[in-house]
Amino acid sequence: MCYYNRVNVKATDTINLNEIEKDLKNFNLSIPLHDGFSYSLHPVIKPDYKNCDWNVVNMEWGFLPSWLKDREAVQRFRFGYKDDAGKFHTPVTTLNAVSEELLLPNKMYRQAALSRRCLLLSTGFYEWRHEPALGKKGQPLKTMLKHPHHIKLKQQELFFIAAIYNTWIDKETGEAIDTCAMVTTKANTLMEHVHNVKKRMPTILPEHLAGEWISDGLSEERITELATYQVDADMMEAYPIEKDFKNALDPVRPKNMVESVQSLFG
Repeated sequence: MCYYNRVNVKATDTINLNEIEKDLKNFNLSIPLHDGFSYSLHPVIKPDYKNCDWNVVNMEWGFLPSWLKDREAVQRFRFGYKDDAGKFHTPVTTLNAVSEELLLPNKMYRQAALSRRCLLLSTGFYEWRHEPALGKKGQPLKTMLKHPHHIKLKQQELFFIAAIYNTWIDKETGEAIDTCAMVTTKANTLMEHVHNVKKRMPTILPEHLAGEWISDGLSEERITELATYQVDADMMEAYPIEKDFKNALDPVRPKNMVESVQSLFG
């Protein structure tokens, strides 16, 4: 589910949210393709409850729980590892957080959903449609054909995706960094056609709901309502793109990708 995002703001120079307007000219909002598995920095709107304000900041896309001790532990968490017995432990992907499960007891994301909500900025994202593949003799193959699509809003260049964050601290160095996860919801009719296997989509919020999402004091019921919000399919458009679009767009690429992780996307 949505591990590739795009932020390429050209015409929009300001954001007005909760009647607070911010100039975007000083921020790097030109990322043709952000590969989530690079675990690099992404522009995010972070609320400042103390001053009834918000700021555009860079967060590491890929939520890190506080119990991870240091960057070595993070590496093992994100990319998997072999233990002393030679057993491989699969990586944990925290780029996305399932909206229906955010507030379940003992879930990793619960406290963040209650008190650390933010907004991932986007001008479009990428997803794959899966179709059956046939062999030379016409027999169905186990491996399906994957067709990439670019998805965006029809009449809104920059839009907001619900997200949550945690400030992770490296116990060895004292480094503190904000890390986030995109919230996903059930696919609308357009996304059911595109993302036709998992049938999920980012929780895209219109401005008035985006402003509410980063407001303080929301009830658990309201948090769930906003997290599971489904933007109308008529407001979106999706079109197929070349299979090698990632090379053409010069994405931010993972530095330490392993094959087991690479097989997860799409």
